[in-house]
Amino acid sequence: MTYVKPPELATTLIEVGESKVHMSTRDTLIRAFMGGAMLTLAAAFAVKMTVDTGLPIVGALLFPIGFALLYLLGYDLLTGLFVLAPLAWIAKRPGVTGRAVLRNWGLVFVGNFVGALTVAVLVTIFITYGFSTSVDDAANQFAAYGQKLMAIGHDRTLGYMSHGAGGWLAVFVRGMLCNWMVSTAVVGAFIAKDVVGKILVMWLPIMLFFAMGFEHSVVNMFLFPVGIMLGADFTWADYFAWNELPTVLGNLVGGLTFTAAAIYFTHYRTAPKRHSLPDAAVATASDAPSASVPASV
Repeated sequence: MTYVKPPELATTLIEVGESKVHMSTRDTLIRAFMGGAMLTLAAAFAVKMTVDTGLPIVGALLFPIGFALLYLLGYDLLTGLFVLAPLAWIAKRPGVTGRAVLRNWGLVFVGNFVGALTVAVLVTIFITYGFSTSVDDAANQFAAYGQKLMAIGHDRTLGYMSHGAGGWLAVFVRGMLCNWMVSTAVVGAFIAKDVVGKILVMWLPIMLFFAMGFEHSVVNMFLFPVGIMLGADFTWADYFAWNELPTVLGNLVGGLTFTAAAIYFTHYRTAPKRHSLPDAAVATASDAPSASVPASV
């Protein structure tokens, strides 16, 4: 079969989470760096295609390229580990403690951030011709692209800040909804056994989150630094306080609530069926003659 049934899937996810928590520091950082870099390069591509075509749906359709490739190559994202690591902890796998899970999250955050920041620097160099021009220069063929990146950072920091606590809450909820979809895609990578099936199951929820404008902590590790480097009018403090922090928290809550807990409690720790008979009663009932057939027949 090319499809993994949910109970088997739950066990697989717990085993994968256990292996991620026990992974060496070096491998965790390398895989997180490459995961952050590959995902954010796809984000840079998606924004450019949106600018070039004038159709946001085109960017949403193309963005999952990066996500599919990074998971097929075995790289890691913080959003995926928000589901996999806690599953191993809740299942009480050997050596998977709360401290070990936090260590894993911290390393993956650093790796993702450095990978995303690397792409931000490279894209800035690409847009500004090695910092020799700006996006305000009409002769710069990438001016519209750079201005779009700056506008995204402005709208999703200072734009939220203008709404006060309501804006912060909005970012948090968008983060929750985002990782509901992203973690579903992570799970989808294990549902199918063939490459085409894996890509298809991952593609759909990732396209949904990007098209809806939800907030992904790793994607934002690129979008906001690149905006700052291009000259946008918000600061690093604005970015962390009004986007990265509520987005990370929202991603965590969304992944734990809508994916990890749901899979664990309904597929790994399945509750008994209602009104089911004890085994002895089932056996007795099956041996008894039917009420509609005489016992002597």
